Amino acid sequence: MLISMGASFIRTPTLLFLLLIAMGAAALVKGQGTRVGFYFRTCPQAESIVQKTVISHFQSNPAIAPGLLRMHFHDCFVRGCDASILINGSSTEKTTGPNRLLNGYDVIDDAKTRLEAACPGVVSCADILALAARDSVVLTKGITWRVPTGRKDGRVSLASEVNNLPAPRDSIEVQKKKFADKGLTDQDLVTLVGGHTIGTSACQFFRYRLYNFSTTTANGADPSMDAAFVTQLQSLCPADGDGSRRIALDTGSPNRFDTSFFTNLRNGRGVLESDQMLWTDASTRTFVQRFLGVRGLLGLNFNLEFGRSMVKMSNIGIKTGTEGEIRKVCTAIN
Repeated sequence: MLISMGASFIRTPTLLFLLLIAMGAAALVKGQGTRVGFYFRTCPQAESIVQKTVISHFQSNPAIAPGLLRMHFHDCFVRGCDASILINGSSTEKTTGPNRLLNGYDVIDDAKTRLEAACPGVVSCADILALAARDSVVLTKGITWRVPTGRKDGRVSLASEVNNLPAPRDSIEVQKKKFADKGLTDQDLVTLVGGHTIGTSACQFFRYRLYNFSTTTANGADPSMDAAFVTQLQSLCPADGDGSRRIALDTGSPNRFDTSFFTNLRNGRGVLESDQMLWTDASTRTFVQRFLGVRGLLGLNFNLEFGRSMVKMSNIGIKTGTEGEIRKVCTAIN
């Protein structure tokens, strides 16, 4: 976990009491049924196998990093973190717009093949996805965190349920509610959306902000956007252009896990409307400012907080025991 502890001279009973409190807090963060090192005895090389697989694919296709991070997020927000996003079928989660074009499905399949060869029937696809998301952040210069494992894989995947995902046009109140419904705070919302510091979005998801959005701006664009940035995006995403063209969500450092995404929001350079709202709304702006180290506010370390929020998110609706299974292949239930 992303916790550091220190102590000076403390009497033994007091120290024991503090340790018991810390252990209890850690259990709450980990969630029921998952723990760090779950595969220590049954498949000790599990995390190493996933890491090596992700690295191998990343070297030839860096786009898998944001793809795997989004994939884990999308999985957890629909039916919990149970790898339901990975199941093939005519009307599964994988077939929907937000999921169909994600990079990285082949990475998970490859990791599963390697794990089945080393430890047959032991490591779940849900855990592979959680580990791969962490490894993707590290490969883009973020810091690591300890991932609790022990999830089982779900047996149901429905395209109709993907409507539960946060969407680019969601108001800030809708975003807050969707996160709160999963047990996540407003700080978790800002932190996890900060994952947009890596990756891209298609023009079709934000082009409406650039044309005939408002009568109060000379260019007709969303007034919360920087005018020069609007011109730049209009050249990349013409009104009648290719809606599938990919544009970096974090202009300046789209391949590096850092705080420049938040700097862009402050400067009116958020690509998605839902992202920019984190700055225009006063209640979430404070967290953006704290990540940026604005004077007068208690600072927050983005990398540390991201790891903490990811651990919380990765324990949403997990399945353990007979609630799920260990799939033999990640694309199909047993």
